[in-house]
Amino acid sequence: MVRGEMTKIKICGITNFDDAKTVVDLGVDALGFVFVSSQRVISPERARRIIEQLPPFVTTVGVFMDETLDRVNQIADYTGIDIVQLHGDEPSEYCCGLKKKVIKRISVNDHDTKETLSSKIQKYLGITCLLDPGTGSGDVFDWHLAREVKVPLIVAGGLTPDNVRGVIRLLKPYAVDVASGVESSPGKKQRDKVEAFIREVRLWSSPGY
Repeated sequence: MVRGEMTKIKICGITNFDDAKTVVDLGVDALGFVFVSSQRVISPERARRIIEQLPPFVTTVGVFMDETLDRVNQIADYTGIDIVQLHGDEPSEYCCGLKKKVIKRISVNDHDTKETLSSKIQKYLGITCLLDPGTGSGDVFDWHLAREVKVPLIVAGGLTPDNVRGVIRLLKPYAVDVASGVESSPGKKQRDKVEAFIREVRLWSSPGY
């Protein structure tokens, strides 16, 4: 993260327009739409209807996993998403075949070390990486593993209003990504949790902290 720049916030697993409007009104930077089997899956048709109603300058992200290039490009064009987020085993060559900007999820597991994590990230030079221990599992990984990573990172996995300050203070990530940590039930965002999450991120990533 550039010195003095606040950590950006992505709310993932948007399934309805009311939640999309709420989080946008509260000031988040990006919305995530899940196009893989999940409790928060959304159809391309519904995602498109939501995205069409969003105000300008809101970044939209589509989440895919081991899908064909043609299918990802087709859904991206149809829905109007800005960024493709890949959660599977897609190689760096695959990323080059996409029409949109790419975020690549890097799986972090209990056996990883600082060296193995850095090696995984090195395979995707020039592509923004998202560190996440699971595909929507809500698990937290050992943030210390990423302390020596020099490229901008997005951090996900088990983040909540109660713990997000820790990852910001330790890693100063480019962005944080949250879904279940701000929900009342899968796919349904809870306004007070979203507000608390945003407040913590803004506070602890502001200059002086």
